[in-house]
Amino acid sequence: MSQSTQWWKDSVVYQIYPRSFNDSNGDGIGDLQGIIQKLDYLVELGIDVVWLSPIYKSPNDDNGYDISDYQKIMDEFGDLETWDRLITEMHDRGLKLVMDLVVNHTSDEHEWFAESRKSKDNPYRDYYVWRPPNQNGEEPNNWVSFFSGSAWQFDEATGEYYLHLFTKKQPDLNWENPEVRHKIYNMMKWWLDRGVDGFRMDVINLISKVEGLPDAPVAKPEDKYQWGSDFFANGPRFMEFMNEMKEEVLDKYDILTVGETGFVTPEEGKQFTNEEDGVLSMIFQFQHMDIDAQPGGQMGKWDIRDWKLTELKEIMSKWQVELYNKGWNSLFLENHDQPRSVSRFGDDQHYHKESAKMLATWLHMMQGTPYIYQGQELGMTNVHFPSIEDYRDVEILNLWQELVVDKGYDPEEVLHSIHEKGRDNARTPMQWDATENAGFTEGTPWIKVNPNFTEINAKAALKDPDSIFYYYKKLIQLRKDHNVIVHGEYELIWEEDQQVYAYKRTYQDKTLLVMANFTRDTLEREWPGELGNNNSSLLIHNYQEEPKVKDKVVTLRPFEAAVYLM
Repeated sequence: MSQSTQWWKDSVVYQIYPRSFNDSNGDGIGDLQGIIQKLDYLVELGIDVVWLSPIYKSPNDDNGYDISDYQKIMDEFGDLETWDRLITEMHDRGLKLVMDLVVNHTSDEHEWFAESRKSKDNPYRDYYVWRPPNQNGEEPNNWVSFFSGSAWQFDEATGEYYLHLFTKKQPDLNWENPEVRHKIYNMMKWWLDRGVDGFRMDVINLISKVEGLPDAPVAKPEDKYQWGSDFFANGPRFMEFMNEMKEEVLDKYDILTVGETGFVTPEEGKQFTNEEDGVLSMIFQFQHMDIDAQPGGQMGKWDIRDWKLTELKEIMSKWQVELYNKGWNSLFLENHDQPRSVSRFGDDQHYHKESAKMLATWLHMMQGTPYIYQGQELGMTNVHFPSIEDYRDVEILNLWQELVVDKGYDPEEVLHSIHEKGRDNARTPMQWDATENAGFTEGTPWIKVNPNFTEINAKAALKDPDSIFYYYKKLIQLRKDHNVIVHGEYELIWEEDQQVYAYKRTYQDKTLLVMANFTRDTLEREWPGELGNNNSSLLIHNYQEEPKVKDKVVTLRPFEAAVYLM
């Protein structure tokens, strides 16, 4: 069976976080006009699709993921007229636009919720998940919010609680209500008819909750709130709701759809994305993103653990193999919720350029649609702000309140975890040049710029033929030139090797060999026996000098990556 050739399989997507991308009017906040000003930069990079994080009207409790009106633009970003100009300018340059679709929850300032909380018999009451207090007069169940504390908020007006899996200003919509679903579908069609080329669907697999909303099992008796993901992720009616969405909306347009789906297995990934009866083009899964988290640690995802390369191989290979010819992968190492990959998986101090290029090579040669997060193509790094006052992310601020203020944890230890894992690592302003505020704004930026902008910035990268930017450009072009990168079958080699991640891709009469050294050491490896190196050509490598191959032994320098085409 051959893989079909939907346009999004050959595409590379670039994610823009508008607040931090480019400010055109000096108010310190990125905006739509700022994006328009930088479209030629994206064309130069060679990407095909832009995914725009939310730009809708929002009080900004969670940086736009709390939407108060799905059909208006946030004032700070511009207006619909500017948005229309943006999509026209993009389409004129051959770029497609994917919008963020946030429909597990709205803002508590959305008109639906304003009505819903007025009374128990309001027509909008059932648009959200309301429950009376339990027999002890407390929360209806023990679920914990993703952002710390109870997932329930008591509302004085009607004496009931509403569910919010995220902040209390993000009440969960009730997808059991068909009226809610159809209003969402109509809104999606409204955007698609304006020219949108697809949707990235925020936490979409949380829309179906288990009937009765039971308590989560008690992990630690002393904890009041418990993690209830088994009751709200990939719930009993998820596929039913998505099939309805597909029938009502998605099947009527030629679009890219990617679901943000935590807590999924490859089996579910196949179910969601297979071409016969799947419901999405592809999904984001997060198993590789959780590799350095400590499950059951006292700080959860904020506990930092050492990981082994064999663990990463197992996760990535499982998804590559199990979805081959049965579904489709997304390939990513960064987004607006994740720290910078060169700081996390590479070495941003001693081998900054080499390790950033190695990670790009290792990822882009796999099967799936690659996603580049703004600044990743420059090797932007984590930021180590010295004080909690410098941070803006609601998740970070809630964590500080809970652990340092309420529980008395060591502030230095918590700050270290924030430096390593915090979402604001990805949200510092885009580093355009070495002028004040990295050329992002003429005003005061909404969050401070990473101090290393004088060395790491787009202007410097565009002047340097050996830059990370031009390396990404070459990787993107290679996907267009070689079908084996898009369609080849994946096979892991040197499975037990804790230092080198090597794999091959095979399609028709072509074979790719990918080798990536994940360490600071120079290593020697025997050329894989089943692959003769006589008629191989070096497709791409991340050092200026070619890798040394002698007597069937390959020498890999620190963080060296090399791709051979057989």
